[in-house]
Amino acid sequence: MGLASASPRRRELLLSLGLDVELIPTSYDEVPLAGRSPIETALVHARGKVAGAAPSPYLTIGADTIVDLEGHALGKPRDDADARYMLAALSGRSHQVHTAFALRDPGGHIPIVEAVSTLVRFAELDRATIDAYVASGDGRDKAGAYGIQGFAATLVERIDGDYFTVVGFPLAAFARAVARLGFRLLPRPSLASHLA
Repeated sequence: MGLASASPRRRELLLSLGLDVELIPTSYDEVPLAGRSPIETALVHARGKVAGAAPSPYLTIGADTIVDLEGHALGKPRDDADARYMLAALSGRSHQVHTAFALRDPGGHIPIVEAVSTLVRFAELDRATIDAYVASGDGRDKAGAYGIQGFAATLVERIDGDYFTVVGFPLAAFARAVARLGFRLLPRPSLASHLA
């Protein structure tokens, strides 16, 4: 399987399904899109990444995650000040996380482009907590300036929806999508089963 993304989290998630994953460079330039909703932006970016990826004999994935705070897209922070601003804006409020993905077949066709959304509510964050999290550097390369799979899990009060969408790739929706293309994901035998 090809992955048109530099995200180590997406690669790890796909590897967790037992897939062989090859990183495929993309020429797509991800820029803000004026006049588009956050979910539309995620869909356009996911399609653009996979369309701009180098040719591959494998099924190739492009994906994009955007944090949507009342219709305003929060991408990756530009710097620490921007990260502090985002986290303060998210404090004590609910927001949507949209992860879009696009699948390109070996013939270059893109038959599937879809998005999954999850509602996330942050706890009230004080300035010291925000400053400490930003200083850790954990949210620098993540939409909304946080990564739920790390320390930021302590900032989240609750989620309603697919956890993996917030991490950056909706595994269950992806499995259903590849099934529609005629592929079937099956678990690999574990090492323990070989030793039994």
